[in-house]
Formats: sequence, structure tokens, C-alpha cells
Amino acid sequence: MVERIPITDVTPLVEQGRYPVKAVVGESLIVSATVFREGHDAVGAGVVLTDPTGTDRRLEFMAAGEEPDRYHAVVTPDSEGGWDYRVESWTDPYRTWRHAAEIKIPAEIDVELMFTEGALVLERAAVELPTEADDERSTLLAAAKAGRDTGRPVPVRLSALTSPDVVAALHDHPLRHLVSTAGPYDLYVDRRRALYGSWYEFFPRSEGATFDDEARTWKSGTFATAAQRLEAVAEMGFDVVYLPPIHPIGEVNRKGPNNTLTPGPDDPGSPWAIGSKEGGHDAIHPDLGTLADFDAFVGRARDLGLEVALDLALQCAPDHPWVKSDPSWFSTRADGTIAYAENPPKKYQDIYPLNFDNDYDGLSKEVLRVVRHWMDHGVRIFRVDNPHTKPVMFWEWMLAEVRRTDPDVIFLSEAFTRPAMMRALAMVGFHQSYTYFTWRNTRPELESYLHELSHVTSDVMRPNLFVNTQDILTEFLQYGGPAAFRLRAAIAATASPTWGVYAGYELYEHVALRPGSEEYLDSEKYQYRPRDWAGAAEQGRTLAPYLTRLNDIRRRHPALQALRNLTIHRGDDESILCFSKRSTTPGAEDTVIVVVNVDPHATRETIVHLTMPALGLEWHDTFIVDDEVSGQSWRWGERNYVRLDPSDEPAHILSVRRS
Repeated sequence: MVERIPITDVTPLVEQGRYPVKAVVGESLIVSATVFREGHDAVGAGVVLTDPTGTDRRLEFMAAGEEPDRYHAVVTPDSEGGWDYRVESWTDPYRTWRHAAEIKIPAEIDVELMFTEGALVLERAAVELPTEADDERSTLLAAAKAGRDTGRPVPVRLSALTSPDVVAALHDHPLRHLVSTAGPYDLYVDRRRALYGSWYEFFPRSEGATFDDEARTWKSGTFATAAQRLEAVAEMGFDVVYLPPIHPIGEVNRKGPNNTLTPGPDDPGSPWAIGSKEGGHDAIHPDLGTLADFDAFVGRARDLGLEVALDLALQCAPDHPWVKSDPSWFSTRADGTIAYAENPPKKYQDIYPLNFDNDYDGLSKEVLRVVRHWMDHGVRIFRVDNPHTKPVMFWEWMLAEVRRTDPDVIFLSEAFTRPAMMRALAMVGFHQSYTYFTWRNTRPELESYLHELSHVTSDVMRPNLFVNTQDILTEFLQYGGPAAFRLRAAIAATASPTWGVYAGYELYEHVALRPGSEEYLDSEKYQYRPRDWAGAAEQGRTLAPYLTRLNDIRRRHPALQALRNLTIHRGDDESILCFSKRSTTPGAEDTVIVVVNVDPHATRETIVHLTMPALGLEWHDTFIVDDEVSGQSWRWGERNYVRLDPSDEPAHILSVRRS
């Protein structure tokens, strides 16, 4: 039903308000609405946030935008939990009177009538002021009295009724008639880590793994040896260490090196083939240690300021305990055998997918039990493997159950799938999502996609820009050389508040299994892969110092910790990407401009054209930029010359210093 003062096209909304808009503590949202009424009377609009206790926060007045009848306001929730917001509209009698009076009184039309109406408006406004607004009340009543004083000149009376003091009093406490409301609309506010963080993935079994030349056998790394790697991860400035599955690995159909079907007796198999006679999803692989060893690993990470993210992969090896105890949880083929996973032409003979349709309640409760088991052991972040292959309704239920008791727990969706499914998973509660970023490499692709992530889908989907994964080694990295690794890290770390790296990226690992494949040669998914971190550092063959620098820049610049504040700027060269991010939060004002040569093979030079209002500047302004990477400084304006040599430094990360 249309309100007395219509309010339409309210944003942000998710599915017309069926699901909550996403935010984190301290994150500012722009609420917009179209507000209008019949005739010519002035209207006003505002936004009211209601916090998790049910308390209304102060009314935030909406300002008129460039589009007719379109109003906007910035609101900032300051605590975790379920909030809502509503938009209010009203007729503004004072602004309506003032518009008419400033036309009619100088034209000597209805002069005394206009003064009488103006005084009545101010007197009415004075009555409706809050009790504590004594100064404003005195201002309005004095102005009304002056407006009625026929002994004063007409211009003086009009000035009294429209003085800056009167305007200021009514700006803070407008006279609102015919107040109308749209909403409330749900807004869920998570902790900061749901939006901002730097992720680092490594396999515990590879850290500390050793090969016995005499016996020709491998010995797995353990949680104890893996914990020794945590200090280096923390020193690089990462916030989250993500572990692939740590559970027993199936022996039936175990995969050998490079995904072969002929494993040797000591080949460890894929961690995603979960379960054996030694246990399932709630067990620890005995080679890694015990549950107490895992607890110690989590504790050491916590001491270093790291959170542990654990892989949640809802699939089973053929010898997983569930296969015997609950065979209905799997799909049976016509010949009576259980179907293994396939994504033609890929085959995963070592994995049985779960089928929720056979025993939805039983399987759902068991998965929730497993999740809570690891939560009880200090895991507050889960990276969910292929959630798009499970029912969306299951995720909606499970995520709600966890949020009900433990709202700090975060889930990352690893769903490289169709946009509709990616959005649906985010809509029902996933806090973060993998994206198509790894396959967006040209300037047009990046401009379009970064705008989409920061503005089109940002109310529902938070991107986590991993530059590589254990499954994805893109052609760009295979053939781009060290410059490709450098520039991709620079884009990911600055374009999104959350980004990620899989171990080996800093060593420029780039050899694929075969031409046209995105699989790593000698993939760590199927074998131990210990790395000589110290040797690489001594020889200068590591990107670690650059990753450290990027994470340091991110921590020092509030603008890089937000999602919705990205603006694309124009460059004349087809390979020069330019974007900025700006924070206007009081006490955290900050602007960063990023310019990247996305061609890893050639030096590019061009003119970059900045949209100055997006930087909070006038078109004619100049300012100083400090390059956070090279330490150089320049004076910039609307048009700026840029030259980027990828063999030296493919990116400028420029902090704006106002002059």
C-alpha cells in the first residue's frame, strides 16, 4: 500500500527485503529512496536504524541526490547482531512556506498573510521541539514574534523568519507532518573479520615432511612442525591461516601423484577424500597428530594473531565410516554401487558425494554436529568446499543454527559456479564468497568485475579474492613471469578488503600439469610438497617481502578495508587499470589510488584521468601522492602521466596527501 508521502525503490535490499543486507561493525551503508508527493509542497526524508536491543538510533536525514526525488543517507551500525532500518518521509511545512514567501513577499503578493503563516509554522515547530532544545525554541519564537511585528520593514521581517539561526534549528529538528514509513528492512551486522582479512593457505602435512633417501619413504609433517610455519605467515601480515581437510584419508581408490590411479604404498592421497577405518569428519589424520596437537596448533596461531580456518568438505572416501553406518546418505546407481563424484571430464573415484534427499534430517543434523565439534576446538572460520553441490535450503538452515548460538563464526563459500547459485549461497548466510577474479585479467574484464563486486552485489556477497588456489593455476600465472604474480597480488590486496594466497605463490610456482591445464604439476593435493622457504629467501627468489608490504599497506589504510567505496578511473592505455578507494569515516579519513599495468610483458605509459569528485576534490585541485611501494612522491591533479615497467614495479599504490 502506498504511504501518504510515497517512498519507493529503497536500497539496499536483498530479494525485496526477504533476506538481510550484509554489514560489519563500523561499516557505512548508503541508504537510498525515491520520495515525492503530489503538488509542490516540500518533502523530507530520513533513515532510522534499530539496533539488536530494539532501540531506535537517531534519525539520519537524507540529502537530495542528482536524480529528481532521489534521497540518500549514510548509516553506520556499531555493534554485532540483527539490526533493521526504515525510511521515513514527511511534508516540510517550513520549507514549503519559505519557498512561497521568498517569491510572493518581494512581489507584494499576500504579504501579511505570508507573514502570519510563517509565524504560525515557527510557533508550531517550537511546540514540537524536544524538551531539552530550549535555545532552538527561543530562536523560533523570537523569529515568529519579529515576523508578526508590522512596525518593522518587510525585508527585516522576512530576514527574521529565514535567518541562518532559524534554518539551523529546523535542520536539526524539522517540523514533520504526514510522516510516512517504508520498512523495516533487515540488516545483519557481523564482526569485522567477515569483511576484512588476509588469508594464507598451506597443507600441514607438507610443512616438516621429510624423505628418507635410504628407505625411499616419506614421513608426513605434523601439527607440531606445521606450527613452526605460523610465525612466518604472521610476519607476512596475514590474519587467517586456512587448512585443507585434516581428517583421515581413504585408502580405497586412493589417488597417486598428479591424480593418477596408481598410488604407491606411501602416497598420502587427497585430503578431500575424507574418511577411513581411522575415522571421519570429526577425526584427525593420525600422521598429523592428535586432537590435543590440533588444539595446540590453534593456540599457537591465536598467540600470533592468526585465526585458523578449517575446510568443511561434505564428501566421503569409499571407506568412510558413514558409508557403512548410513548408506542412505549416498546415491546408488542402477547396478547397486555407490556413485563416485564426477565433473566430466574430471573423475573423482576416491570420493562419494552426499545425497541430502534420502535422509535430509539425519544428514543435516550430523553435519551440524561435526561443525560444532570443530567450533568447540577453537575453529571460528570454515572454508566450505563446493557448497553449490548441496541444497541451498540446507545451508540456510545450518548457517542460521550456527549464527543463533555463535554469531562470530564465519563461513567462506568456495563456489566457482553460476552467478545465481553464488548469489543464493551468499543470500542465505555465507559470509564470504570465492569469485571469478582469478580469470579476470584484462583491463576491461577487471574494471567491469571490480565494479560489480563493489557496487552491484556488495549488499549480499562479500568477495574473497584468492590469487591462486590448490586447484587453480591460471594461464596468466603460468606464462606471465614474476611480474604476473606481483601485479595480481597488488590488485587483489587493494581492490577487496579480503584476499588470499595459497602457499607457493610467493615462490612463483607456475608449472602446470600439461598445456591447457590449470592443475599444478606435482600438485600438493596428491603428494607431500615441502618447500625451502629459507633457501628461497637467501637467494632472493621470493615474493614474501612484497606480500608483507601489501598487508602492511592494507592495515594502515582504512580505505582498503572497505568494499563499497571503489571507483574506476580512466586511463588512455588499454592495459593500465586505475581505481581508487576512499574512506570518509570521522577519524579514519583516507584515500588510496591504485594504478596497475596488467600487461606483465611490456612497459606501458599513459595519461590517467581521475574523477576528482570521487576523491572528495574539485576538478581543478592538485594534491601530493605518496607511492606506498617505492616511497616516491608526486604532485597530481585530474590528468597524470604514468609509466609502469613490469620488470621493475607494475603497480603504484598511492596514498593521497591533501595540500
